[in-house]
Order: sequence, then structure tokens, then C-alpha cells
Amino acid sequence: MTNLPVIIGFGGINAAGRSSFHHSYRRLITEHLSQQQHTEMLTGLATLTNQVKFDNGRYILATSGKAITEDQISQQLQQTLFDSTLIRRISSNAYDIENLVLNKAAQLRAQDGTAITFNLRQRQLPKQIPANWQVTAQENGEYSIRVEGSLDAILPDARRAPVSAAGQLPEGFAPGTLYQSRNHPRNLQMTVYGASDALHSIGIDWQDIQDQLGPDRIAVYASNSIGQLDEAGFGGLLKNPTQGKRITSKQMPLGYGQMPADFVNAYLLGSVGAVGSSLGACATFLYNLRNAVNDIKSGLRDLVIVGSSDAPITPEVMEGFRTMGALAEDHELCALDGLDSPDLRRTSRPFSSNCGFTMGEGSQWVVLTSDRLAMQMGAQIFGAVPGVYVNADGYKKSISAPGIGNYITLAKACSLTRAILGEESLRQRSCVQAHGTSTPQNRVTESHVLNQTAKAFGIESWPVAAVKAFLGHSQGTAGGDQLITSLGLWKYGYLPGISTIDHVANDVHTSNLRIQSAHMEFGTDGMDSVILNSKGFGGNNASAVLMSPASTEKLLSQRHGVKAVDTWLKARTTAQEQAQAYEQEAIRGTARPIYRFGHNVLQGPELTITDQEIRIPNYAKPIDINIDNPFKT
Repeated sequence: MTNLPVIIGFGGINAAGRSSFHHSYRRLITEHLSQQQHTEMLTGLATLTNQVKFDNGRYILATSGKAITEDQISQQLQQTLFDSTLIRRISSNAYDIENLVLNKAAQLRAQDGTAITFNLRQRQLPKQIPANWQVTAQENGEYSIRVEGSLDAILPDARRAPVSAAGQLPEGFAPGTLYQSRNHPRNLQMTVYGASDALHSIGIDWQDIQDQLGPDRIAVYASNSIGQLDEAGFGGLLKNPTQGKRITSKQMPLGYGQMPADFVNAYLLGSVGAVGSSLGACATFLYNLRNAVNDIKSGLRDLVIVGSSDAPITPEVMEGFRTMGALAEDHELCALDGLDSPDLRRTSRPFSSNCGFTMGEGSQWVVLTSDRLAMQMGAQIFGAVPGVYVNADGYKKSISAPGIGNYITLAKACSLTRAILGEESLRQRSCVQAHGTSTPQNRVTESHVLNQTAKAFGIESWPVAAVKAFLGHSQGTAGGDQLITSLGLWKYGYLPGISTIDHVANDVHTSNLRIQSAHMEFGTDGMDSVILNSKGFGGNNASAVLMSPASTEKLLSQRHGVKAVDTWLKARTTAQEQAQAYEQEAIRGTARPIYRFGHNVLQGPELTITDQEIRIPNYAKPIDINIDNPFKT
């Protein structure tokens, strides 16, 4: 019997906040929360962003040290917390959008006893004008500079950034302060936090899980789409020599795209199991999810951690995407709305009149096991992923242009959903998390894929969500944002609408789709499945089937019997209680990421090796190396 891959833990961080216990999802549908749910969400955001601290059994304001209750946090800090989340003006902590320096204006030299005159724009002027400069304002807005005496300077070409908004992590959240980050790139700091959040959410200690498995029966599949491109990673490696700075010993190794997986193995799990990092542009998370699902279904692995982590909000990456014509620029947004200044909250408008996507950052992680192991351990089950499909586009003219691969992946996902849950379930109780980038090209091409697939399978009005409207496009992590947001549907009953749009564009195919700005209420049992869809640069397409907890439990009853399911439901209480204890610590801001630097390091001589097995200290079970001939007749 083929194993069913089920989700027993999830966590991470994005522009809406912490992922575990649906905190980031709650930020999206805040108007539909109960007072308690709303207060918990805001309190968690307040401690996450270091505006409030928990000390000696009470919350205190970080700025004044005065005590504050959870209700007061909700009342007094709500607007500040809302303003510091989702898509918004790029923070100066990322870079100064008012003085963006990407190249040099000129190198100027003058010898003693001579004079030189040159012109500069205001943003090129040094903060402190040298004493031997004579500055005169010109009618064209520039400044004429006359220098007498010596001058040997490289003057920067500073200007205002054409793109002002991004889906940044909540303002004030500093993952590197929560553990010994040792100059890690931002992306890897996010990895440590996000993967720890997912592991804590399981509610079962990792050592207890590991003791039940062979060390090689575990895998970690994780990566990002473009590596670590900030100063501490590849970004510093490439630009430091041109700026007169030295290259450090960490910038090269910590820049690699597989580092999220490597960090989880080396510093969180101590895993010696399988490891892999699939890169597929915007479909990267789903590529890694596919590897996990296939491993578990085949019986090759018992437990797999899947993740992706991207931190692309750097001047160079933003400028790269902008010059491709991919990002929504301020002046284009103003033209769309007929305004003098852009509405930075509404820069991402999937399936509406739009002009480009908005960059985002995030780190999302899920823990999957076989259904047998989950029931045996008494684990929580948040849903199941029975299949992920990947197809390329065929021949292309432009490498970034869309093609036909997404029609194949989406049709296969719908076919699998119908095969498992039935025709009526697919037609009446499924929805789709669209890639929804907010580019003019995507709104036409993806809507055609979705609409034609809906027609083919008899779906009359397929509900469509597009969470990039809130979070921005977190590149390879985007599929993780879609998956984790979808899990909130079955806890709170709402599929987030595309709240940043006021209409659907005329060229969007909508005959069989339901696209709207208002959140869609289906109840916690109204949807059986969500199709996750990704369309990536280069022809990287992926579609995944995500089953609800209720439909998963029905399938478990069919596979294992009602009695076995009842036993599991009682046994999972312990995991739920332990997970809830972590949730309370996380809300208070007292929880810390897992980070085991130099812990139980093994070099080889400590192993006990025979021709049948390998025993490793601190691992309860050995690795079985008694391998049969797989090709015998």
C-alpha cells in the first residue's frame, strides 16, 4: 500500500509574521477573527518585532519599560503593528531608497595649483562639503562645483530608487539576535528561525522522533532560488573587491543556494539522512516538496523536512528584476491610479490592472511523514500532499516567457484530486492558490491555464486566491507561502480574497473562475482540497494537491480502519499540548530557535561498522546497509 505523505508540523516567517499556529494567516483575515484570536495575533507580532517584551510574568513596553496588558497591546499598538507588516515602503534597514547608489559618476582628479569645475545632482553631494569646494546652484537643479587645490575622489551616482515597496519581514524582527548568528547572511538567519518554528510546532521532541527512525530514513529537501546575495554572502563576495574591501572566508560557502538544507542538517537536526536542494525559480518550494512526497510515497524515507528561504530585498537584486521590466515601479503605479504618489500597500494587484510584481522575503518549512508513522507517533496531522507535478514549457523564444508546462501540471493535479476525493469534491469543494504575480503577462497566461483547466474538469466557478497581493513575491519560497496560508483555511474558514484589487482586468479569463477582493467564507469543512500553482522563470512549472485535515482523516479511516484512527486521535493529545506550550512561549517572545553549534560532532572513528550495519553514537537505531540486488531476475 502506497504511503500517504501527511503534514505533521509547519512554520516559518514572512511579511505577515510567524507561520506556526496560523499567525501569518490571521494577519491576512484580521477582520474575521474573534477578539481573542485578534489579541493573540497582535501580541505575538508585538513581541516578534521587539516592541513589547515579556518579563517577570508581565508584558512591558520596550521603549518605556511600563507594564501593558494584552488587551492594551491590541488597542494601543494595532495600527503600528499593521503598518509594520505586509507590503510597505522599503525600510532603511534594508537600504536607503532615497539615496540608491549602483554605479559611479566619475573619478575626478586635480593637481595642486589648478582649478576644476564639474556639476552634480543634489543626491551626489557629499554630506560634508569640503572647505575648498565652491558650490553654486544651477537653474536645471544641478550644482556647479569649483575646486581649487587638490582633488582625488570617486563621486557616487546616488538617486531615488524607482521601486519603493516590498513585502518585508515585520519591522523590528531581528532573527540574528535570537541565536549566535556569527555574521550569517539574512537568509540563513531566517532559515534557523523558520525551520525551528516548524519543528517546535510538531509537539514531539526531535530526539523522540529520531529514536524511532533509522538515521538514513530522514531527509531534508530545501533551497532558495537565487542564493544569499546580501553582504554576508555572494553579494559581498562579488562587490567587495571593487569597493576596496576584503573577501571574508564565509562569503563564498554561505552564499550557495543549498545552504538552507545544510544549516538545518548541521545545526538543528544533526541529521545524516538524505539531503537535496532543487532549484526551480518561483517553483523552488514545490520542487523540493515533490522530492519529499515521492520519497515518502515510495517508502524510501519515513520523514522529510521541506523548506525554502529567500531574502532578495537588496539594491542589486531589485535593480536586476526592475531592468527586466518585472517589478512594479512607482511612476507606473501613479499612472495606473492617476495619482502623484504611489499607493505602496497596493503595489501587487494579481489579475487586475497592474504593472509588475512586488518583491517579498520569507522562510517557510513543513514536516512530512508517512501516514503510518504519524499515527504510530501520535502526531498532529494538518493535511496531506498526495502528489506534486512538475513540467517544463518545451521550446521557447524568450527564456522568461511562459509556455505550455503549467497546463500539464495543473491538469494532473486536478485529475489526482478527482481520483482520490471524487468528481463532486473537485467541482464543488476545491479551490486554487494561484501563482498570481501581478504582472500583465501573468494575469493573462495563468488565468487562461486556470480557466481552461476548470472547463475541462467541469468546475463552473473555481475560487482563486493570490497571496502575493499581501506578501509580495518571495521568489523560491512563494509556494511555501501559498501552502501555509492554505492551511489556515481549514482552521478559520476563509480563503483570502485579493484585497488589493478593485476590479478584474478585461483581458483576464474568468468564465469558470471566481476572483474577488473580498475574503471568501467556506467554513472549516467547506473545502476538501487546494491546488497550489507555481509558474517560474525559465519554464519551471509545478502544481501540488493539498488535502484538508478532514478529507485526510476520512482517507486514513479507509486505509487503516476507524478503530486505528480513534486510537490515533486520542494519542495526539500529548503532541497538541506540547505544541500549545511552544505557542504560548512564542507569543510571549521567550521561545528561541534551535541552534546546536559544535554539538555532538562526529568525525568517523566513533562509528561501529560491520558489513550489515553502521552504528552511530547518540542515534538509537543503526543504519542498515544490507542491500539486496535490485536487478535480480
